[in-house]
Amino acid sequence: MPISAVKRDASVVGLEFDEHSLRLFLADGRELATPLEWLPRLRDASAEQRRNWRPIGKGEGIHWPDIDEDVSVNALLGLPT
Repeated sequence: MPISAVKRDASVVGLEFDEHSLRLFLADGRELATPLEWLPRLRDASAEQRRNWRPIGKGEGIHWPDIDEDVSVNALLGLPT
């Protein structure tokens, strides 16, 4: 019986914040939650500053221009960047 491989695509397509975490939504359907304590600039940013983000590197990372912060998806996944 053939096994179909699922293509993994760790590019970010969306994100949201709650009181304690950043949650990323990836193109392949995965969701990744990261504690804001790991990301002090985002933890200390206002809700408005957090909302102003854009994907960088074809979704391989996220940039917040208001606080000059970049986050790599691979780094959050614990993969080499």
